[in-house]
Amino acid sequence: MGNCFGKSKKSAAEIVPHDVVKSGSLAVRLYGSATSFLTAYIRLALLHKAVSVRFVPSDTPNFGSETPVLQVGSETVSGSRETMLRYIEARFPHPPLVMRDGHEETTPLIVRVVALQHKSITWHVDRLVRWVEDLAARGGKGSVDPGVGSPRMEVKKFGKSYSELLQVMLEHAQMEERVVFPILDLADRGLCKVANEEHARDLPIMNGIKEDIKSIGVLDSGSPAYQEALLSLSTRLSSLQERCKQHFVEEDRYLLPLMEAVELSKEQQKRVVEQSLDVMQETHSHLFNFFLEGLLPHEAMQYLDLITSCDDKEQIASMLKFVVN
Repeated sequence: MGNCFGKSKKSAAEIVPHDVVKSGSLAVRLYGSATSFLTAYIRLALLHKAVSVRFVPSDTPNFGSETPVLQVGSETVSGSRETMLRYIEARFPHPPLVMRDGHEETTPLIVRVVALQHKSITWHVDRLVRWVEDLAARGGKGSVDPGVGSPRMEVKKFGKSYSELLQVMLEHAQMEERVVFPILDLADRGLCKVANEEHARDLPIMNGIKEDIKSIGVLDSGSPAYQEALLSLSTRLSSLQERCKQHFVEEDRYLLPLMEAVELSKEQQKRVVEQSLDVMQETHSHLFNFFLEGLLPHEAMQYLDLITSCDDKEQIASMLKFVVN
């Protein structure tokens, strides 16, 4: 269901390392500290490659101080994050995790962070739109996938997925309002007024969708009321989809690039990203799997590279543990 873990049909939350570990005919093992952000980063890179790996934790006296060691058959590699990622890319080339463009070095960190958040949210909204359209087309009949369960169970899963998306969207909007927009307003007062107003206008639609899902959950599947409620939900979600896309396109194209004109130093850029993570605590903890699921493999690794540029490595390691554990 996710798109950040290659061709796997499972979501990010469902993909975990296996106890019996092989890649082709080669055993793959990763040795390192269970609390090291670098170890967690390498484990996540291997998950993106759909490589089954046996993780062998080792105790370290100081948090995150041990450099992990990757063993693939008779080959062993250790070193910096860049060294190990280059090896993984060469040894397991698909899907690629490192894709660069010419604007990365000049684009402020927070702009790249926000742009990737937009991509994840857009993917999840699109997925829910397709899902509810399929529900409405089936008219209360169960899915052909037995893993989805009964119609009532499927609606419950749909509601959980929407609730997770809603939390990410709310935190994203709060982050922009509390962290990003004030910086731009210092340079040009009133610049972000329209963007803030759009956040406020979308909130009733978002809450209305949540109430619609609750109502569907108690209706008899297949009844006229059930079918009508699904069609109404589909219409509301499609409206939210269009609003999100238009809002994100305008921010990405016209608003966020103005952050370059503010000319923040490297240290100031790091602090802005750290402030953003503080506001988006739920997104970067138990919802981190969900969030990364909305990104392509190279985008997910780009996002990790951006947030790991911050100085609080303990916080970063805590985030990654939600993905790899």
